[in-house]
Amino acid sequence: MTAAVELIDAAAYTQPPESAARLFWIRFKEDKAALIAMVVIGILVVIAIIGGPLAAHYTGHPQNAVYTSATNDFGVPLGPRFHSPDGSAIFGWDPAGRDLFVRTMYGARISLIVGLAATGIAVFVGLVVGLIAGYFGGWTDTILSRLSDVMLAVPVFIIAIGIVVACGASVNGCLGGIVQPGISVVIFVIALFSWPYVGRIVRGFTLSLREREFVEASRSLGASDFRIIRKEILPNLVGPIVVYSTLLIPANILFEAALSYLGLGVPVDQASWGSLLGDAALYYNVAWWLMVFPGLFLVITTLSFNLLGDGLRDALDVRADR
Repeated sequence: MTAAVELIDAAAYTQPPESAARLFWIRFKEDKAALIAMVVIGILVVIAIIGGPLAAHYTGHPQNAVYTSATNDFGVPLGPRFHSPDGSAIFGWDPAGRDLFVRTMYGARISLIVGLAATGIAVFVGLVVGLIAGYFGGWTDTILSRLSDVMLAVPVFIIAIGIVVACGASVNGCLGGIVQPGISVVIFVIALFSWPYVGRIVRGFTLSLREREFVEASRSLGASDFRIIRKEILPNLVGPIVVYSTLLIPANILFEAALSYLGLGVPVDQASWGSLLGDAALYYNVAWWLMVFPGLFLVITTLSFNLLGDGLRDALDVRADR
């Protein structure tokens, strides 16, 4: 009996260890909320890609087509009239007489593009700045850290409004035409004020990692600074960056929604959830559907990304008790 037990223990001991990816998936799939959030985000991405054109084709209502203008007995237009959700428009009609369902589907594309693009730029800039500041230290760290502090200290929303207005005042945009009015300037502004948060996180992790034994071993073997950053430090930052990115995306989507709510976001001929909520501001007390449906999609999106971020953080934390 003792020999059999020893053989079983020996077999268990000689089994290969689980890979990091498999351990991550084992932890992640235990979080049902994160799994549901991931599925919802996948559905939202599909909606962003094909939802608008598909809705327009299915309903026969192009995004900016007006169908509900009323006229008097003499044929004189009386302006758009409200229609609550019905068989002709399941989300109802907006104040201009356009199908709200179609515009909400198109709004998913704009909101997600702005959120993902702005987050991608912010993460790239913050990653570069944080790595340089944290790894080299000294005056380099001082200059870049103070720059981040200045960016974090400015009144973000007021400065953002000023930049959007200034860049939108000319057809040539800003920075020699690189930043064009419309979506480009919104992405630029959001990324401009988002990267310092990423930079601080990356700098903190880099300061800790550069003193670890495996970094010292690489340095003693003659590895260059660039190789150490690329091979030793950067792979260890993937987890924190992925988690923070999933939490930054909904914040940036809400940033775009706030700008569009004020009429400073995307052009009027392109719908985003923020611009739809801005259009509903004057009519919500008589047309509830104008605010409910775009707001519901906005809440679902931000909640899903936050739940996914929480799930990724727990799954990547090897110290978590399971």
